[in-house]
Amino acid sequence: MADAIFYQIFPDRFAASTRVPKPANLEAWDAPPSRHGYKGGDLYGVIEHLDWLTDLGINAIYFNPVFQSASNHRYHTHDYFLIDPLLGGDQAFEALLSACRDREIRVVLDGVFNHASRGFFRFNDILENGSDSPWLDWFTVDQVPLNAYQENQKPNYAAWWNDPALPRLNTSNPAVREYLMEVAEYWIRRGIDGWRFDVPEEIVIKGFWEEMRQRVRAINPEAYLVGEIWGPANAWIDDGTRFDGAMNYPLTESNLRFSAGERIDQEVVAPVNLTLSPPLDAAGYAAAVAEHLDLYAPDAHRANLNLLGSHDTARVGSTVGGDSDSVKLAAVLMFTFPGAPCIYYGDEVGVLGGPDPDCRAGFPWDRSDEWDRGLLETFRSLIALRSSEDSLRHGDYQTLTADRDLYAFSRTTDQGGVIVGVNVGDGVATAEFDDQAVGVRLWGDGTATGPNSVSLVGRSATIWRSAR
Repeated sequence: MADAIFYQIFPDRFAASTRVPKPANLEAWDAPPSRHGYKGGDLYGVIEHLDWLTDLGINAIYFNPVFQSASNHRYHTHDYFLIDPLLGGDQAFEALLSACRDREIRVVLDGVFNHASRGFFRFNDILENGSDSPWLDWFTVDQVPLNAYQENQKPNYAAWWNDPALPRLNTSNPAVREYLMEVAEYWIRRGIDGWRFDVPEEIVIKGFWEEMRQRVRAINPEAYLVGEIWGPANAWIDDGTRFDGAMNYPLTESNLRFSAGERIDQEVVAPVNLTLSPPLDAAGYAAAVAEHLDLYAPDAHRANLNLLGSHDTARVGSTVGGDSDSVKLAAVLMFTFPGAPCIYYGDEVGVLGGPDPDCRAGFPWDRSDEWDRGLLETFRSLIALRSSEDSLRHGDYQTLTADRDLYAFSRTTDQGGVIVGVNVGDGVATAEFDDQAVGVRLWGDGTATGPNSVSLVGRSATIWRSAR
């Protein structure tokens, strides 16, 4: 996982292919995204843009849900064993897996096992047959008939966040647990490389996730298992019995609070489950990093999924008030930190948008004149450097200095290492290192002013080879 560079794809919004017949009532690709509308992205569209990903340096894709559903995001699963026909169905999925294997790109799917949908066959049977349904115990039903569509009333069954569209599966039922285990096994056998598990903290049945890991790993011992856990996740990953890593939102928060500071647009952030205030200076960021590094064992750090934003947050560019330099500095911090960096589709060209649904716009393939080319080059060059420098993927992390606006650290292995300096202030910043000698510059515009001292202009970052 330390060698992975992930790209997160929201299938309805990444790319559309003419190989998949389109229904008539689709949103225009470039229109603002709505909560319920479809734009018609599909898996053949992904295949046709794999060269974009390989040119960027991507070697792993995390897909938002791809199973048959009646929602553009597909977290409302109808059938866990079928690829949604709007995405091209099973034929498109097989072609996608084959094309990704040819390019040595790993594929991780989204597993939504806490809740299903009103269209899920067994729940639909209860809607039709009430107390006579043989599937009544697959859910926690208070009474029948179900008030599944009366939005002004609380659903009379257990539902995720009381959303009647998302009935919670009764995982205390052994038949439900077995069904979900078989779903996970089925797609691993089909050739996927891992699972991202949606809201795993809400499945509290003892042994559920331990069994999930055992059964998936029995089929593919190298399958990657990552949990959507928004806070510290050491209890979930350090003992090696459930997940390999977590979506690293605490690191996201620290990175943005340091790199963007007062530039963060709190109105954009307000609806999102992230803490992005108050700003952090270098000392505050160093303290946050130290706390974070203490959370996990080194192997767990290397398996975390590090990100600047996702389908559940505002676009990083909008979060930082449209300031491209803040995104670049945050990208430096992400790509040089232990763990697998993950790019949310379109962030590399500066796509903007507030929280859901605005963060889920169509990729602007036909509007390349609007792309942030400097940001794209930043992402591309950082990926290339991370991929070529073993220390950035596997090295130990050590803070070297944290003085006002300047933070510097090293990543080192027995074979060598790098020094990374980040200046979030507007003016020039300098630093001296007691036990680190500065070698050749690998990335950025900073200068070495002596054998162990550096200077960085405002709002910039630089990476040097360590000459120690």
